[in-house]
Amino acid sequence: MITLSKALAAQILSLTFTVTLAWMLPALFHGIWCLALVQGTAAALWSIVLRQRYWWVAIHLLFLPMAIAMLSLRLPSGLYLLIMLLLTLVFWGTVKGDVPLFLSSSAAADAVAAIVEQEHAGIFAELGAGVGSVAVPLAQRRAIRVDAWERAPLPWLIAASRCGKLPNACVKRASLWGCNLAGYDVVFAFLSPMVMAELGEKVGAEMRSGSLFISSSFPIPGWKPESIVQIEDRRSTKLFCYRV
Repeated sequence: MITLSKALAAQILSLTFTVTLAWMLPALFHGIWCLALVQGTAAALWSIVLRQRYWWVAIHLLFLPMAIAMLSLRLPSGLYLLIMLLLTLVFWGTVKGDVPLFLSSSAAADAVAAIVEQEHAGIFAELGAGVGSVAVPLAQRRAIRVDAWERAPLPWLIAASRCGKLPNACVKRASLWGCNLAGYDVVFAFLSPMVMAELGEKVGAEMRSGSLFISSSFPIPGWKPESIVQIEDRRSTKLFCYRV
């Protein structure tokens, strides 16, 4: 829980700084929104100092302003608990230091399926599968074994339910870092630039010679892709294909 501890530290340090500054220079603060802006900015800066991953900067910056805005709406207290529960279930891995949830487009899924067919692959793995945007349609269309890893409870539950009647698909609720990639012909991931160097080490150490690793949107630093597939979707996604 190091990531969560850093988040709490950033909030506490920024709150202490803001309260102290308001006490020393009260003329600079005009209303609660000014306090919220200063606290959010300070928390974002502390997040950088504590070397949290980049998405935490936005979380810290918006946390207190959003909390004040929600309180001003006078919503039922139970709604806050429900929102917190849903966010925890979706972004469970983010709290533990993993990457946030990214969803692949249907065009990206089609492109991955085409590559898998060209490779004549028999066993496929998706790392950080989310709700199964790639794994599920691939298992539906191809006579291929599909394994997927997803750590966050709610995306895993959705992906697992979608694969419920697919005998060739399995969605495992576990960290992708604990899986062994040695047996797969093609491995696909749509993660974050923050983890690509570490993932490259795992791919190079575990995947067998001749197999193919596909990374959506983010290249592996220092690796030369065998090919780059440009997809015409909203993100202008690129698939970086690496022959091991």
